Amino acid sequence: MRIANKAGRLVLLDPDDASRAVDVEQASDGRFPADPQAVYAQWAEFRDWAATASFATARPVADEELDAVAPRPPQIFAIGLNYSDHAAESGFALPTEPVVFTKYTSSLTGPRGDIRLSPGNVDWEVELVAVIGTGGRDVDEADGWAHVAGLSLGQDISDRVTQFAAPPAQFGLGKSYPGFSPVGPSLVTPDELRGAGLDPDDLELGCLVNGESVQKGRTGDMVFSVPALVAKLSAIVTLLPGDVIFTGTPSGVGVGMTPPRFLRAGDELVTWCTGIGELRHRFVAA
Repeated sequence: MRIANKAGRLVLLDPDDASRAVDVEQASDGRFPADPQAVYAQWAEFRDWAATASFATARPVADEELDAVAPRPPQIFAIGLNYSDHAAESGFALPTEPVVFTKYTSSLTGPRGDIRLSPGNVDWEVELVAVIGTGGRDVDEADGWAHVAGLSLGQDISDRVTQFAAPPAQFGLGKSYPGFSPVGPSLVTPDELRGAGLDPDDLELGCLVNGESVQKGRTGDMVFSVPALVAKLSAIVTLLPGDVIFTGTPSGVGVGMTPPRFLRAGDELVTWCTGIGELRHRFVAA
């Protein structure tokens, strides 16, 4: 199953043609609301309905109409240094526990469009994004996937000047300027990926700047897998339906290059993940 946020309304994508979708509120006769964020509180019921939904009224969906798949998450978690190669390029030892910080909801945006540069050095970080369907505390790692509604794709765009302006680093602020958390283009359930012959624990992802590949990795190389992150986070906080987890980035960020490289006005950033799709953004002057 794939869902998306079409101009603020929840849609279910046609499994035979992902460029078409049905409006969930209309197709369910109001059983489920139009608000894309609200569906996560009814995730099990919604999945049962979606399995038998008709696509007779499906209509085309343009990429430009899409917005973040979880536009108002109760909590946004982000994981630092979750790939060994990125930890090495950042000059840090491999973490023995997840390095967790928060991003702010006002930074969320959709999979297409312009992003305004902040005053500092703006960097890219491709990330797999997990959205919680069933919340809870003290989730066992073996049950982690059962608490995940689905996977999406994101960028943890970072102003490195703001991030390191004062000790200790201001991760949350440096990564939460407007538009610095694009997510999309859709939310894909783990069973949908498995049905396509893909392993949700080992997806290829990467990004390009002006057509040049700068990052490419596999989520199987994460230090802490998605189920492990669900377990580790829920051991401390209560996970809530619709929570978003940015799971970390592989190597290839601009600050790790010699010399460092940062985004400039006019640059195009294309972000991709096998089985999930693509983000495409252009950066404009502050």
